[in-house]
Amino acid sequence: MTKTAELKGGSFTLSALHLVDGDIQKAADFLKQKVEQAPHFFTAAPVVIDVSQAGENIDFNELNQRIRQAGVIPVGISGCKGNIQREQAKEAGFAIMNAARHTKATETAETVTMEPTRIITNPVRSGQQVYAKNCDLVVMSHISAGAEIIADGCIHIYGTLRGRAIAGANGQPNAKIFCHNLQPELISIAGNYWLSDNIQDEFWGKQVVISLADSNLNIEPLAL
Repeated sequence: MTKTAELKGGSFTLSALHLVDGDIQKAADFLKQKVEQAPHFFTAAPVVIDVSQAGENIDFNELNQRIRQAGVIPVGISGCKGNIQREQAKEAGFAIMNAARHTKATETAETVTMEPTRIITNPVRSGQQVYAKNCDLVVMSHISAGAEIIADGCIHIYGTLRGRAIAGANGQPNAKIFCHNLQPELISIAGNYWLSDNIQDEFWGKQVVISLADSNLNIEPLAL
């Protein structure tokens, strides 16, 4: 019998939008601003919406529409309060997401067999993407604005970072980003990200190490 398709498990990084109240328009405006700040990263990106803090009266049809108008694609809802809310979300076209336990995700990330470090000697130019699967990534040159480097492990940048750097892409919380000149559009570790406007002036253009502490990004001077 000829195969027409296969259904397999996969591992993908999804952004999660946490609603802090029931104001859908305010959340959509916030999301639209983020899309405008980093369009290469967020435009048409999938997003999961956490409604655990948004109360019980949620118009899921409006939520779906507003999020799409902001420029991303809502794929699922998490944090529903009971079966009625879950049914309302499904009727509006959302998948129902069950958040994995952090400890389980951490165990999974730690059991991945790491490969030898990938080393890039040429500049990574605008529009290019470099992915170091199951390994660390070393870039000996610059990363231009509009370029993206991704690693399941740590990232080491010996030039200027003007594009996007995503470490711990498989959920590894112990991943770090080492950078000799920090001027990024976006930095991310294990799904936690900052845009350029989140970075303190004291670290802009400096040698730094970026790590994750209590699910928050942390930047410190790089001591050589």
